Amino acid sequence: MEEQNKTGTPFLEVCDLVVEYMSNDQVVHAVNGVSLKLERGRTLGLVGETGAGKTTIAKSILRILPDVGARVAGGKVVLDGTDLFAISESEMRKVRGNNISMIFQDPMTALNPVQRVGDQITEVVQLHNKGIKEEFQQRAKEMLEMVGIPADRYHEYPHQFSGGMKQRVVIAMALACNPDLLLADEPTTALDVTIQAQVLDLIAELRERYNTAMLLITHDMGAVAQTCDDVAVIYAGNIIEYGSKMQIFDHPSHPYTIGLFGAIPSMSEDEEWLHPIDGLPPNPADLPQGCAFHPRCTYATEECRKNPITMYTTADGHQCRCCRLESIAKQEES
Repeated sequence: MEEQNKTGTPFLEVCDLVVEYMSNDQVVHAVNGVSLKLERGRTLGLVGETGAGKTTIAKSILRILPDVGARVAGGKVVLDGTDLFAISESEMRKVRGNNISMIFQDPMTALNPVQRVGDQITEVVQLHNKGIKEEFQQRAKEMLEMVGIPADRYHEYPHQFSGGMKQRVVIAMALACNPDLLLADEPTTALDVTIQAQVLDLIAELRERYNTAMLLITHDMGAVAQTCDDVAVIYAGNIIEYGSKMQIFDHPSHPYTIGLFGAIPSMSEDEEWLHPIDGLPPNPADLPQGCAFHPRCTYATEECRKNPITMYTTADGHQCRCCRLESIAKQEES
């Protein structure tokens, strides 16, 4: 499905990732065998409801899961040929901020409220480069200018910036060392519509300038349409549909993906009511047997309720975890 680099391997490869949390003597199955690939310069959108495991996947890649109560129970993450789960913590610190950066969902929790914004960007550059402090400060000012903030605001504190400008500061901090991989965790959720568009345009521009690979975590299909090349739909900690943006938008195949699009207002059709997906996502500490979506699916069969569903791949590389799609394809072939 993805192009491959000169070595024949993807730049980022997540293989059978399994992540669990311990909560009140219960095992929360947050990520259940996720596999994905990403090339340099391309953007993969992780789409799904809150609690689907999207942020846990990103934190696992960056190895910033909580030390207590969370564990990677299986799988591996390979970045440019290096298994990130096999290197030491000191080596991983060199990777964070330099090779991989993350834009967190809430800029106020990502920024130190008692430290000047310019100093926070300078610290990131200083940790990963050799030189004098004045050079690092100049780089921080250049990054502020790049994201549309005057350099003379270097000495101001986070509370002196609006929500949109704080998000720009976080983006400047994430891109200060020209990372190879950018993890963007719902970077526009707390912003108004106008600022959302500006931030997405900014991220796309900087990604293109530095040929940065990006993993965009979102539940906003509009952001996916504007920014992503490929899309992975996440449900109950697993990928249930995976393909190019055109495949997912033009031919959504899984009932859950179809339901997501059905809940989006149409500007071209006159409909009195939207079509939300009935029910709620399953409790990750008590996932249903078989397909995790079957309690909410109108097409569910006994096979869906009892047996694990494998990923079915069409001739054009579009992947979907649904036995209904495979049976339809077999009928068409016969």
